[in-house]
Amino acid sequence: MCDLPAALAQGQGIGPMESVFDWLTVIIFGGLAVLFMQRSAGPRPAKDRMLHYLPPALACGTANTLGNHGWTLVSVMLMTATVAYVWIVLKPLRPGDAA
Repeated sequence: MCDLPAALAQGQGIGPMESVFDWLTVIIFGGLAVLFMQRSAGPRPAKDRMLHYLPPALACGTANTLGNHGWTLVSVMLMTATVAYVWIVLKPLRPGDAA
């Protein structure tokens, strides 16, 4: 297992998208960004706040970093929790969103 703080201090893991963690977290983040843009273009749902998008965005970056540095199980758990958060809190398929 890699020493995460030392690897980050040396700048390891910065480069082209090479790992499965890079691709999965970008896909999740892209879906989150599309949801945000879709909802900001029309009338805002009553309980939808910009701050609700921050935890999953930060979790994507954290899961990517952890996965790229050998913390596979923690990264997968964090990505799963991120998708669950988006599904439960942000409710991407609620009625009235499709325009």
